[in-house]
Amino acid sequence: MSDRTANAPKRDAARSKKRILAAALTEFSGHGLAGARMDEIAERAGVSKPMIYAYFGDKSELYKAALRESYVQIRQGERDLDTDGMTPEDAIRELVRFTMDHFIRKPWFISMLNTENLLGGGSIRQIGDAAEIQSPLVAKLTAILERGAAEGRFRRRVDPGEFYITIASLCYFPVSNRHTLRATFNVPIDEAWLARKADEAADMLIAYLALPPAGVAEGRGDV
Repeated sequence: MSDRTANAPKRDAARSKKRILAAALTEFSGHGLAGARMDEIAERAGVSKPMIYAYFGDKSELYKAALRESYVQIRQGERDLDTDGMTPEDAIRELVRFTMDHFIRKPWFISMLNTENLLGGGSIRQIGDAAEIQSPLVAKLTAILERGAAEGRFRRRVDPGEFYITIASLCYFPVSNRHTLRATFNVPIDEAWLARKADEAADMLIAYLALPPAGVAEGRGDV
């Protein structure tokens, strides 16, 4: 048997799992855990329900796998950002713009987070490698903040996890609440408007990170 033939089942399994997770993200983000239907996921993925059960288990386990995948994808995108050659300020801008763009381009991400929070966060606490999945983001942001501090451009002792929460918050709200914001404040919330909000968020964050004027003591550094 050739290596190509021997590896075919493994490759097919990987592709099938990828299709199932993509279908699950669409279904769970649109209908929540209770309303999602395994029949719809199977049909969308082009596989049988028994195959889904064989790979992932029951609906709750598939939901957990899809939730994990949602974090894997955003963290992979952040990992791929080439910020090493940028100034610390431009690196922050790049991360903010990526975050806003990810929320816009992959709307199921926000929906999955909303669903999980409505459920009390029980599934995310059961994902054994959740902290490991977040670690590349923390490492990248730590490097940017430390480089900015070493170059005398940023204040010291900024907690990267706390700082990222602020980035995500500023990008999350305009996207997650776009329908009510459009109705109540009569704002367009189109691509250009959201891009402007990302730039404004980056401006605010960089202003926070900037060293205070001479003679003014630095704050504690928590955002």
